[in-house]
Amino acid sequence: MESFEGIHLDLSQQPGKCRIAESGLGWKPSGGGDTFTLDGSNIGGAHWSRAARGFELKILSRTSGVIQLDGFDQEDQERASKAFKLFYGINLENKEHALRGWNWGKGEFGKAELAFSVQNRPAFEVPYSEISNTNLAGKNEVAVEFSLPAGGSETGTNGHLGGARSRGRKAGAARDQLVEMRFYIPGTATRKDKDEEGEEKSPEGSDAEEQNAATLFYETLMDKAEIGEVAGDTFATFLDVLHLTPRGRFDVDMYESSFRLRGKTYDYKIQYESIKKFMVLPKPDELHTLITIGLDPPLRQGQTRYPFLVMQFKREEEVVIDLNMTEELLEEKYKGKLLPHYESPQHSVVAQVFRGLAGKKVVTPSRDFVSHHQQSGVKCSIKANEGHLFCLDKSFMFVPKPATYISFDNISVIVMSRVGGAISASRTFDITITLKGGSGEHQFSNINREEQKPLEEFFQAKGLKAKNEMLDDSSALIAAALKDADMASSDEEVVAARADRGSADEDEESVDEDFRTDSETDVAEEYDSAHESSGGSDDEMVDGDGNVDGGADSDPPADERPKKKAKTAK
Repeated sequence: MESFEGIHLDLSQQPGKCRIAESGLGWKPSGGGDTFTLDGSNIGGAHWSRAARGFELKILSRTSGVIQLDGFDQEDQERASKAFKLFYGINLENKEHALRGWNWGKGEFGKAELAFSVQNRPAFEVPYSEISNTNLAGKNEVAVEFSLPAGGSETGTNGHLGGARSRGRKAGAARDQLVEMRFYIPGTATRKDKDEEGEEKSPEGSDAEEQNAATLFYETLMDKAEIGEVAGDTFATFLDVLHLTPRGRFDVDMYESSFRLRGKTYDYKIQYESIKKFMVLPKPDELHTLITIGLDPPLRQGQTRYPFLVMQFKREEEVVIDLNMTEELLEEKYKGKLLPHYESPQHSVVAQVFRGLAGKKVVTPSRDFVSHHQQSGVKCSIKANEGHLFCLDKSFMFVPKPATYISFDNISVIVMSRVGGAISASRTFDITITLKGGSGEHQFSNINREEQKPLEEFFQAKGLKAKNEMLDDSSALIAAALKDADMASSDEEVVAARADRGSADEDEESVDEDFRTDSETDVAEEYDSAHESSGGSDDEMVDGDGNVDGGADSDPPADERPKKKAKTAK
């Protein structure tokens, strides 16, 4: 028997003691806890390679996937190699990892893990038990999502798959964790068939069928990681359910401990434990009902997170369904929670099945609020996104996008105001909800003015601090109107003053009938020294005798002034 100290099992943070004996392999944590054992007949292969903590011994078991033991010294390789050869008849292979840092290579599907190789050397491996979901992110792109930790000792949701996940010893409490990886896979590939022993082989001749390489990678990973398989039977299935968030139509499969959303592009598996809120909200259009499910951790689709699922059902659409459940199970575990047969509107059946399986309370709009149109919600918008704001007993809920939940306990003050204070905006108003502790604010705009009174009464009934700035706006509008009236009266006074000028303003437009160009007396009278001239230069000024000022001799008379053209009305 060989014994090694300071060894970590499956990247665990706690070291332990590893023993290799003829009967099998065992590991016991130094600080106490569950002991891991592996029977010798279950060991199918072993690899020795460099790792983060010194050197790593990777064991490929026949039934439970991959076991990783790291923390070995280089001198331990010879002892471990002799033990594996003597006890199990297995050669301990020495593998070197690719250290070039290239991000292009070849993806290879092993029995228990996905390996990415560069120049025939493994760059990294991902156990199938660590993969929670995979999706086609594009024509040539596959997104692989990794399991998120559910707690300090449990790291994922696929424990029934075996492997590292079933032991729950991986570093689930790490602060930073890789959650998604994307592979770009161009071109086409040929699907490999399995022989009678389960090994893959390439088809020969005309049987070879080429298909998109990314699609083939996606389908193979789905099969290897058993993502589409869920433990247990389906209790109920609801087909083609419209989801507003995330957008699309999904089939909803209900299982004992989880439910699954199956779409054309994306598949999601969600544990009932992740459901934190479950709301049934009648849409004010009197045609649809919304079911809103709050999730923590939120649903991820690429870089986007969805903390709420929003489903929409037609109110009058009924469904008939029989639960796929034995009478014994229904009587023992779900007595008083579920019925064997349902024949009701679809939204009601979905809510009852969710409540029975998940054990969550169904929240409905508050009876203390009824809108002007006798509805449970009011139409409004967050920025450019239109939706409905529902008043619940302990919170506000805005749906569908962005789904926003505001608890009454986190509200500091609610301010009602008019958009910009304009008269044209008096038909609508805004609500700004400021959160406690400087956590920000939420603004709901374009609310019908008819909903002001019902909302004020609801705020008062729930003891929420509210402020109405529209009263101040009304005073400002009245003052502005009075100011406009004063300006209008002053304009009338100016017009009256201009009217007192008589015909002075009309002289410029009237015809001068007394003016004659051939009358010398008129010219002399116009240029009389007592007459006030309105302009002209000194060179053009003449005295009563017709001589130019300052000159004894007079120049020949200037050209006669052309006759002024009379203006006629058009």
